[in-house]
Amino acid sequence: MVSQLSRPQEEQVLLQSDPQTLLRIRHTCAHVLAMAVQTLFPETKVTIGPWTDTGFYYDFDRKAAFTPDDLTQIESEMRRIIKANLPIIQEVVDRSQIRAEIEQLNEPYKLEILDSIPPDEPITRYFIGCVDTLQGRPEPSLFHISTDALTQKRIGKDCWWDLCAGPHLNYTGEINPDAFTLESVAGAYWRGSETKPQLQRIYGTAWKTPEQLQAYLQQKEEAKRRDHRKLGQQLDLFSIQEDVGGGLVFWHPKGARMRLLIEDYWRQAHLDAGYELLYTPHIANLDLWKTSGHFDFYRENMFDQMEIEAQQYQLKPMNCPFHVLTYQSHLHSYRELPIRWAELGTVYRYERSGVLHGLMRVRGFTQDDAHIFCLPEQVADEILGVLNLTEKILSDFGFTQYEVYLSTRPHKSVGTDDIWQLATDALVQALDCKNWAYFTDEGGGAFYGPKIDIKIKDAIGRLWQCSTIQVDFNLPERFDMEYVAADGSRQRPIMIHRAIFGSLERFFGILIENYAGDFPLWLAPVQVRLLPVSDEQHSYAAAIALQLKPLGYRVEVDNSGDRLGKQIRTAELEKIPVVAVIGKREVEQQTLSVRTRHAGELGTLKLTELTEKMQAAIAQKSIL
Repeated sequence: MVSQLSRPQEEQVLLQSDPQTLLRIRHTCAHVLAMAVQTLFPETKVTIGPWTDTGFYYDFDRKAAFTPDDLTQIESEMRRIIKANLPIIQEVVDRSQIRAEIEQLNEPYKLEILDSIPPDEPITRYFIGCVDTLQGRPEPSLFHISTDALTQKRIGKDCWWDLCAGPHLNYTGEINPDAFTLESVAGAYWRGSETKPQLQRIYGTAWKTPEQLQAYLQQKEEAKRRDHRKLGQQLDLFSIQEDVGGGLVFWHPKGARMRLLIEDYWRQAHLDAGYELLYTPHIANLDLWKTSGHFDFYRENMFDQMEIEAQQYQLKPMNCPFHVLTYQSHLHSYRELPIRWAELGTVYRYERSGVLHGLMRVRGFTQDDAHIFCLPEQVADEILGVLNLTEKILSDFGFTQYEVYLSTRPHKSVGTDDIWQLATDALVQALDCKNWAYFTDEGGGAFYGPKIDIKIKDAIGRLWQCSTIQVDFNLPERFDMEYVAADGSRQRPIMIHRAIFGSLERFFGILIENYAGDFPLWLAPVQVRLLPVSDEQHSYAAAIALQLKPLGYRVEVDNSGDRLGKQIRTAELEKIPVVAVIGKREVEQQTLSVRTRHAGELGTLKLTELTEKMQAAIAQKSIL
């Protein structure tokens, strides 16, 4: 038996200083949730219950569906367990002993979890409560609970246990009963496989203080208001037609217009940064994916093959092998390096229907891919160039706050120590040159090289993984890539993978939520809407539109025939940045009565005055 018990007052110090405390609170809440469920509904079988970025969940096997009233009852029982301040004790157990106990308790999922633990790893379980077993023992941190006692008490109000590696708090009372809540119930498959039993997943959130909980709940409500799926439909930007294919995006005219703006901006930014553009096929012979290693290591995320003239072809899940083949179309000299190639390449990956989520998780998407082939001594400068370009592009789209992560060599990897050290040093050097603070994920790199990941922070403080920079020693080796060195020898180039948006679809979804659909003038699908008060002003409105369109402005005339109040309301709902009302006086004076979403009434302006203001806002990538 291995246990760690400290007094509750000592734990208060931990709550103040230990950065892992929130994780422990949430993991302990998951166990308290399971204990409450089995106390109230003894027939329920438990599976797993981890913490998450915002809380915790537990998966249950129960014939009857959990109802909102059930959640209220479960939450009440959880508070009773918390207020009872029950001890939480870790025990290292013998495999055969615990197997016998689990079989006696008829917990099939626990048995499967036990069997998945490697033979050389210790097996631990955590108890909540079992206070009666501690009475009369001089050292309560070291005790033994008999199998019979556990069987009798496993679904009692003072004793419950589960297999777990931890970590947990030491007492349930260290959870603030006013700083957690249960949120929802959803379906989930055991082990994430549609071939296994369907379970019920109860989600909850837990924090250190009630104030943190309220802040989270307010942010959650704000996130609902900004949901890109709802706004995408409301603003007529895109749709996903489930009847013809889940996870496949249909870009509507306004969304397509915005996508074109984003693509044009991206292409010009890359051309200015010394990249050249590529276009590559959507499919290739399966042998290519075997050479690249994707067929061996990524097969579960690839669609089934198609047969063409007795050959197996594969929809591409990645663009990288195509860029490698382009490189190999002829022999390169060291004088040509670095080579920077960029592509907006559409790829296709199989995702289970249960994880598809609007634009954030799809089956067909366009990566803003680029690959750099360079000499070892060029790596640091190329990484710095990528960081500079990333900073410029993200800031132009309104993202100026990031969290940066450096992931280093994992235990299993390819490449020599020297090349790993060179690549890692280059990443660190580039980050230091940018004076960017970063977190180091020791051993978190890919098997083929170290990487930098950048998570952008949106308007309500959420982090989104977008940009990534990865050094790759694997593909150059697999494809036998070469260049002619200065001494005439054949050497392997260093390959750098990088993406800034990640994918156009996901980045577009993030943009929608960041701006709540209220886009800056340069990005708005419709920049100006002209509102004629009556039919008599339509010809003047049409003439104004004809002057604005050749200047590159995206302008519409409201031809609905609605009253002016409704026209204004419609423009507000569609989040049009600039609205110009045209009445009899405006026609006579050859002016416009202008209002904007953020500055309000600008008054009566000449067309040239309006275009000057819009041009300044567009140049600054700002809201007018």
